[in-house]
Amino acid sequence: MSKPRVYDQTLHFDAAAQELTDRLYDALLGTLGVDDVFETEVTITDGETIRELNAANRGVDSVTDVLSFPAMDGVLPFRAQDHADDLDPETGEYMLGDIIICYERACEQAQEYGHSLTRELCYLFVHGMCHLFGFDHETEQQKSEMRAVEERVLSACGITREE
Repeated sequence: MSKPRVYDQTLHFDAAAQELTDRLYDALLGTLGVDDVFETEVTITDGETIRELNAANRGVDSVTDVLSFPAMDGVLPFRAQDHADDLDPETGEYMLGDIIICYERACEQAQEYGHSLTRELCYLFVHGMCHLFGFDHETEQQKSEMRAVEERVLSACGITREE
């Protein structure tokens, strides 16, 4: 099926980044044990745009690193019959949702955490995708489960903290 469509409003995303995003997506699907039947859009944007989205959608008037907008509830375990209304008849895919990543915040966090910008952008993408699949980090157990999936996916693609 299709890989996540990436819209780069910052003009920093290139073909190599798209290839890495595709690999991360495939690794996440493999980790979760689901088929590629989803449609997802990712937007790379600036601080002001994500601040406005954060304020409008979460009531938090500040810049954040990533926002996820799930289109479906109860994705995992995925059963097509549970999501018939989410199927796009033109593509044959289920709209999973949208992810917005702040390029400026990713740059800041990469420096703050002492790893590469590539690693930070990969992490934010996987983190956002996990939210679309229903993972959260409200409790320590949820956070631990989500972090384990994120690290498994990043490791499968050779993305380490030293990256």
